[in-house]
Amino acid sequence: MENKLPFENANRQIIVKKNAKTSESYGKDPYLRSVEELIDYGIINVNKPKGPTSHQTSAYLQEILGINKSGHSGTLDPNVTGVLPIATARATRIVQGLLIAGKEYVGIMHMHKNLSDAELKKGIDAFKGRIKQLPPIKSNVKRAWRFRTIYYFEVLDREEKEVLFKVGCQAGTYIRKLIHDFGQKMNIGANMTQLIRTKAGPFKIDDSFTLHDVADALHIYKTENNDKFIRKVVRPIEEAVSHLPKVWVLDSTVDSICHGSALAMPGIAKLNSRIEKEEIVAVMTLKDELVALGDASMTTKEMVANEKGIAVRITKVFMLPGTYPKIA
Repeated sequence: MENKLPFENANRQIIVKKNAKTSESYGKDPYLRSVEELIDYGIINVNKPKGPTSHQTSAYLQEILGINKSGHSGTLDPNVTGVLPIATARATRIVQGLLIAGKEYVGIMHMHKNLSDAELKKGIDAFKGRIKQLPPIKSNVKRAWRFRTIYYFEVLDREEKEVLFKVGCQAGTYIRKLIHDFGQKMNIGANMTQLIRTKAGPFKIDDSFTLHDVADALHIYKTENNDKFIRKVVRPIEEAVSHLPKVWVLDSTVDSICHGSALAMPGIAKLNSRIEKEEIVAVMTLKDELVALGDASMTTKEMVANEKGIAVRITKVFMLPGTYPKIA
Protein backbone atom coordinates (compact mmCIF):
# COMPACT_ATOMS: atom_id res chain seq x y z
CA MET A 1 0.00 0.00 0.00
CA GLU A 2 1.40 3.41 -0.99
CA ASN A 3 2.18 5.74 1.88
CA LYS A 4 0.28 9.01 1.65
CA LEU A 5 0.13 12.24 3.61
CA PRO A 6 -3.31 13.12 5.09
CA PHE A 7 -4.32 15.56 2.34
CA GLU A 8 -3.46 12.94 -0.30
CA ASN A 9 -6.12 10.69 1.24
CA ALA A 10 -8.74 13.44 1.57
CA ASN A 11 -10.59 12.48 -1.64
CA ARG A 12 -12.65 15.68 -1.66
CA GLN A 13 -15.57 16.01 -4.04
CA ILE A 14 -16.85 19.24 -5.64
CA ILE A 15 -20.39 20.24 -4.61
CA VAL A 16 -22.20 22.75 -6.83
CA LYS A 17 -24.30 25.22 -4.82
CA LYS A 18 -25.20 27.60 -7.69
CA ASN A 19 -24.87 27.03 -11.41
CA ALA A 20 -22.82 30.02 -12.50
CA LYS A 21 -20.56 31.05 -15.35
CA THR A 22 -17.54 33.33 -15.39
CA SER A 23 -17.01 36.19 -17.82
CA GLU A 24 -13.99 36.12 -20.13
CA SER A 25 -13.82 39.92 -19.83
CA TYR A 26 -11.73 39.77 -16.67
CA GLY A 27 -9.43 37.40 -14.88
CA LYS A 28 -7.40 34.71 -16.61
CA ASP A 29 -6.84 30.96 -16.54
CA PRO A 30 -3.64 30.61 -14.44
CA TYR A 31 -2.01 28.53 -17.19
CA LEU A 32 -2.53 31.31 -19.73
CA ARG A 33 -0.43 33.82 -17.78
CA SER A 34 2.66 35.16 -19.52
CA VAL A 35 6.12 34.01 -18.40
CA GLU A 36 6.68 37.44 -16.88
CA GLU A 37 3.45 37.13 -14.90
CA LEU A 38 4.48 33.70 -13.66
CA ILE A 39 7.90 34.93 -12.53
CA ASP A 40 6.22 37.80 -10.69
CA TYR A 41 3.55 35.57 -9.17
CA GLY A 42 4.54 31.91 -9.19
CA ILE A 43 6.18 29.08 -7.32
CA ILE A 44 9.16 26.87 -8.12
CA ASN A 45 9.71 23.40 -6.70
CA VAL A 46 13.45 23.74 -6.08
CA ASN A 47 15.62 20.70 -5.38
CA LYS A 48 17.88 22.26 -2.77
CA PRO A 49 21.52 21.22 -3.06
CA LYS A 50 23.75 20.25 -0.17
CA GLY A 51 25.68 23.19 1.27
CA PRO A 52 23.65 26.41 1.16
CA THR A 53 20.97 27.26 3.69
CA SER A 54 17.35 27.51 2.57
CA HIS A 55 17.64 31.30 2.79
CA GLN A 56 20.76 31.30 0.59
CA THR A 57 19.04 29.03 -1.94
CA SER A 58 16.12 31.46 -2.08
CA ALA A 59 18.56 34.35 -2.56
CA TYR A 60 20.31 32.52 -5.42
CA LEU A 61 16.94 32.06 -7.10
CA GLN A 62 16.21 35.78 -6.82
CA GLU A 63 19.51 36.52 -8.53
CA ILE A 64 18.82 34.07 -11.36
CA LEU A 65 15.32 35.43 -12.03
CA GLY A 66 16.18 39.08 -11.45
CA ILE A 67 13.58 39.57 -8.73
CA ASN A 68 13.99 41.23 -5.33
CA LYS A 69 11.70 39.06 -3.25
CA SER A 70 11.07 35.35 -2.68
CA GLY A 71 10.03 33.07 0.14
CA HIS A 72 10.69 29.42 0.90
CA SER A 73 8.48 26.88 2.61
CA GLY A 74 9.98 24.96 5.50
CA THR A 75 13.66 25.37 6.33
CA LEU A 76 16.08 22.59 5.43
CA ASP A 77 19.46 22.26 7.15
CA PRO A 78 22.45 23.04 4.91
CA ASN A 79 23.35 19.35 4.66
CA VAL A 80 19.79 18.29 3.82
CA THR A 81 18.72 18.22 0.18
CA GLY A 82 15.42 17.93 -1.64
CA VAL A 83 12.09 19.66 -2.04
CA LEU A 84 12.12 23.36 -1.15
CA PRO A 85 9.17 25.20 -2.73
CA ILE A 86 10.10 28.85 -3.31
CA ALA A 87 7.45 31.46 -4.10
CA THR A 88 8.47 34.38 -6.29
CA ALA A 89 7.92 38.13 -5.87
CA ARG A 90 4.23 38.88 -5.26
CA ALA A 91 3.46 35.24 -4.43
CA THR A 92 5.79 35.12 -1.42
CA ARG A 93 3.10 34.96 1.28
CA ILE A 94 1.70 31.71 -0.12
CA VAL A 95 4.43 29.78 1.66
CA GLN A 96 2.49 30.23 4.92
CA GLY A 97 -0.13 27.87 3.54
CA LEU A 98 2.57 25.32 2.74
CA LEU A 99 4.32 25.50 6.10
CA ILE A 100 1.48 23.59 7.76
CA ALA A 101 1.40 20.86 5.09
CA GLY A 102 2.78 17.39 5.77
CA LYS A 103 6.32 16.47 4.74
CA GLU A 104 8.04 13.28 3.61
CA TYR A 105 11.71 12.39 3.95
CA VAL A 106 14.02 9.57 2.91
CA GLY A 107 17.21 9.20 4.91
CA ILE A 108 19.94 7.00 6.28
CA MET A 109 20.15 6.14 9.97
CA HIS A 110 23.35 4.80 11.48
CA MET A 111 22.73 2.55 14.50
CA HIS A 112 25.60 2.44 16.98
CA LYS A 113 24.77 -1.17 17.84
CA ASN A 114 23.04 -3.76 15.70
CA LEU A 115 19.41 -4.82 15.95
CA SER A 116 17.60 -7.76 14.41
CA ASP A 117 15.08 -7.01 11.69
CA ALA A 118 12.26 -7.77 14.12
CA GLU A 119 13.68 -5.45 16.79
CA LEU A 120 14.22 -2.71 14.24
CA LYS A 121 10.62 -2.96 12.99
CA LYS A 122 9.25 -2.95 16.53
CA GLY A 123 11.27 0.15 17.38
CA ILE A 124 10.20 1.97 14.20
CA ASP A 125 6.54 1.08 14.79
CA ALA A 126 6.74 2.61 18.28
CA PHE A 127 7.31 6.02 16.68
CA LYS A 128 4.24 5.96 14.44
CA GLY A 129 1.26 8.08 15.39
CA ARG A 130 1.36 10.90 17.94
CA ILE A 131 4.79 11.41 19.49
CA LYS A 132 6.25 13.84 21.99
CA GLN A 133 9.34 15.67 20.78
CA LEU A 134 11.74 18.23 22.20
CA PRO A 135 13.27 20.39 19.42
CA PRO A 136 17.07 20.16 19.19
CA ILE A 137 19.25 22.79 20.87
CA LYS A 138 20.23 24.19 17.46
CA SER A 139 16.77 25.16 16.26
CA ASN A 140 14.89 28.38 15.57
CA VAL A 141 11.93 27.54 17.81
CA LYS A 142 11.36 27.71 21.55
CA ARG A 143 12.75 24.57 23.14
CA ALA A 144 9.67 23.07 24.74
CA TRP A 145 8.05 19.65 24.52
CA ARG A 146 5.41 19.41 21.79
CA PHE A 147 3.37 16.74 20.08
CA ARG A 148 3.76 15.82 16.44
CA THR A 149 2.17 13.09 14.30
CA ILE A 150 4.18 10.54 12.34
CA TYR A 151 1.90 9.36 9.53
CA TYR A 152 4.19 6.58 8.34
CA PHE A 153 7.70 5.38 9.15
CA GLU A 154 9.22 2.40 7.40
CA VAL A 155 12.51 0.68 6.61
CA LEU A 156 13.25 0.62 2.89
CA ASP A 157 16.53 -1.28 3.13
CA ARG A 158 19.35 -2.00 5.53
CA GLU A 159 22.93 -3.13 5.55
CA GLU A 160 24.04 -4.09 9.04
CA LYS A 161 23.87 -0.86 11.08
CA GLU A 162 22.95 1.39 8.14
CA VAL A 163 19.19 1.77 7.67
CA LEU A 164 17.48 3.43 4.72
CA PHE A 165 14.15 4.79 5.95
CA LYS A 166 11.13 6.79 4.77
CA VAL A 167 9.01 8.93 7.06
CA GLY A 168 5.87 11.00 6.47
CA CYS A 169 5.20 13.49 9.22
CA GLN A 170 3.40 16.57 10.44
CA ALA A 171 5.06 19.90 9.69
CA GLY A 172 7.55 20.92 12.36
CA THR A 173 8.84 17.41 13.05
CA TYR A 174 12.62 17.21 13.49
CA ILE A 175 13.84 14.07 11.74
CA ARG A 176 17.34 14.21 13.18
CA LYS A 177 15.78 14.28 16.65
CA LEU A 178 13.39 11.47 15.70
CA ILE A 179 16.35 9.25 14.83
CA HIS A 180 18.19 10.25 18.01
CA ASP A 181 15.12 9.45 20.10
CA PHE A 182 14.78 6.07 18.35
CA GLY A 183 18.35 5.23 19.35
CA GLN A 184 17.68 6.27 22.93
CA LYS A 185 14.50 4.22 23.19
CA MET A 186 16.20 1.12 21.79
CA ASN A 187 19.28 1.62 24.03
CA ILE A 188 21.63 1.43 21.05
CA GLY A 189 22.25 5.06 20.07
CA ALA A 190 21.57 6.24 16.54
CA ASN A 191 22.23 9.24 14.34
CA MET A 192 21.08 10.44 10.94
CA THR A 193 23.81 10.55 8.29
CA GLN A 194 21.84 11.66 5.25
CA LEU A 195 18.41 13.15 4.57
CA ILE A 196 16.39 14.12 1.50
CA ARG A 197 12.99 15.80 1.64
CA THR A 198 10.86 14.04 -0.97
CA LYS A 199 7.53 15.83 -0.37
CA ALA A 200 6.45 19.19 0.99
CA GLY A 201 2.68 19.42 0.73
CA PRO A 202 1.73 18.89 -2.92
CA PHE A 203 5.33 19.25 -4.19
CA LYS A 204 7.35 16.10 -4.87
CA ILE A 205 11.02 15.38 -5.55
CA ASP A 206 10.22 13.84 -8.96
CA ASP A 207 8.84 17.21 -10.12
CA SER A 208 11.62 19.38 -8.66
CA PHE A 209 14.26 21.45 -10.45
CA THR A 210 17.80 22.45 -9.58
CA LEU A 211 18.94 26.06 -9.63
CA HIS A 212 20.88 25.18 -12.80
CA ASP A 213 17.62 24.00 -14.38
CA VAL A 214 16.01 27.34 -13.57
CA ALA A 215 18.93 29.29 -15.05
CA ASP A 216 18.95 27.13 -18.19
CA ALA A 217 15.19 27.43 -18.69
CA LEU A 218 15.34 31.23 -18.37
CA HIS A 219 18.30 31.41 -20.77
CA ILE A 220 16.45 29.36 -23.40
CA TYR A 221 13.39 31.58 -23.02
CA LYS A 222 15.37 34.80 -23.41
CA THR A 223 17.69 33.70 -26.23
CA GLU A 224 15.41 31.40 -28.23
CA ASN A 225 12.00 32.80 -27.28
CA ASN A 226 11.06 29.26 -26.27
CA ASP A 227 8.89 29.23 -23.14
CA LYS A 228 8.31 25.47 -22.95
CA PHE A 229 10.95 24.84 -20.28
CA ILE A 230 10.48 27.95 -18.15
CA ARG A 231 6.77 27.14 -17.90
CA LYS A 232 7.63 23.69 -16.55
CA VAL A 233 9.85 25.26 -13.92
CA VAL A 234 7.83 28.31 -12.80
CA ARG A 235 4.34 27.18 -11.89
CA PRO A 236 1.17 29.18 -11.16
CA ILE A 237 0.71 30.07 -7.50
CA GLU A 238 -2.49 28.00 -7.56
CA GLU A 239 -0.42 24.80 -7.49
CA ALA A 240 0.74 25.80 -4.02
CA VAL A 241 -2.81 25.43 -2.70
CA SER A 242 -3.69 22.19 -4.48
CA HIS A 243 -3.57 20.39 -1.11
CA LEU A 244 -6.11 22.72 0.51
CA PRO A 245 -9.91 22.45 0.43
CA LYS A 246 -11.46 25.08 -1.83
CA VAL A 247 -14.48 27.32 -2.14
CA TRP A 248 -15.23 28.85 -5.57
CA VAL A 249 -16.97 32.23 -5.66
CA LEU A 250 -19.10 34.17 -8.13
CA ASP A 251 -17.42 36.81 -10.30
CA SER A 252 -19.48 39.45 -8.50
CA THR A 253 -18.01 38.42 -5.14
CA VAL A 254 -14.31 38.49 -6.04
CA ASP A 255 -13.58 42.21 -5.69
CA SER A 256 -15.10 42.56 -2.23
CA ILE A 257 -12.86 39.71 -1.02
CA CYS A 258 -9.87 41.45 -2.63
CA HIS A 259 -10.68 44.40 -0.38
CA GLY A 260 -10.67 42.16 2.70
CA SER A 261 -14.34 41.34 3.14
CA ALA A 262 -15.29 37.97 4.60
CA LEU A 263 -16.92 35.46 2.26
CA ALA A 264 -20.65 35.37 2.90
CA MET A 265 -22.88 32.50 1.84
CA PRO A 266 -24.55 34.23 -1.18
CA GLY A 267 -21.17 34.51 -2.92
CA ILE A 268 -20.44 30.77 -3.09
CA ALA A 269 -20.85 28.92 -6.39
CA LYS A 270 -19.33 25.57 -5.41
CA LEU A 271 -17.18 24.02 -2.70
CA ASN A 272 -15.24 20.96 -1.69
CA SER A 273 -16.66 18.25 0.52
CA ARG A 274 -15.30 17.51 4.00
CA ILE A 275 -14.42 21.07 5.00
CA GLU A 276 -14.23 21.42 8.78
CA LYS A 277 -14.62 24.56 10.91
CA GLU A 278 -11.39 26.55 11.38
CA GLU A 279 -9.72 24.65 8.53
CA ILE A 280 -7.65 26.76 6.13
CA VAL A 281 -9.42 26.99 2.77
CA ALA A 282 -8.45 28.51 -0.56
CA VAL A 283 -10.98 30.90 -2.06
CA MET A 284 -10.95 30.57 -5.87
CA THR A 285 -12.58 32.20 -8.88
CA LEU A 286 -14.53 30.12 -11.37
CA LYS A 287 -11.44 30.28 -13.60
CA ASP A 288 -9.51 28.53 -10.79
CA GLU A 289 -7.53 31.63 -9.84
CA LEU A 290 -6.49 32.02 -6.22
CA VAL A 291 -8.24 34.96 -4.60
CA ALA A 292 -7.42 34.49 -0.93
CA LEU A 293 -6.85 32.13 1.97
CA GLY A 294 -9.14 32.05 4.95
CA ASP A 295 -10.47 30.06 7.90
CA ALA A 296 -13.74 28.20 7.45
CA SER A 297 -16.52 29.43 9.74
CA MET A 298 -18.79 26.56 8.71
CA THR A 299 -18.45 22.94 7.69
CA THR A 300 -19.29 21.83 4.16
CA LYS A 301 -22.62 20.51 5.39
CA GLU A 302 -23.50 23.88 6.90
CA MET A 303 -22.42 25.78 3.81
CA VAL A 304 -24.62 23.60 1.63
CA ALA A 305 -27.63 23.94 3.97
CA ASN A 306 -27.42 27.67 4.73
CA GLU A 307 -28.12 30.70 2.55
CA LYS A 308 -26.97 33.31 5.06
CA GLY A 309 -23.98 33.86 7.30
CA ILE A 310 -20.19 34.07 6.99
CA ALA A 311 -18.64 30.99 5.40
CA VAL A 312 -14.95 31.97 5.40
CA ARG A 313 -13.02 34.59 7.37
CA ILE A 314 -10.34 35.94 5.03
CA THR A 315 -6.78 35.99 6.40
CA LYS A 316 -4.59 36.61 3.32
CA VAL A 317 -5.59 38.21 0.01
CA PHE A 318 -3.52 37.43 -3.10
CA MET A 319 -5.52 38.75 -6.03
CA LEU A 320 -5.10 42.45 -6.75
CA PRO A 321 -8.22 44.61 -6.25
CA GLY A 322 -9.76 45.62 -9.56
CA THR A 323 -8.94 42.31 -11.27
CA TYR A 324 -12.69 41.68 -11.28
CA PRO A 325 -15.20 44.56 -11.43
CA LYS A 326 -16.72 46.08 -8.36
CA ILE A 327 -20.42 45.32 -8.28
CA ALA A 328 -22.55 48.12 -6.87
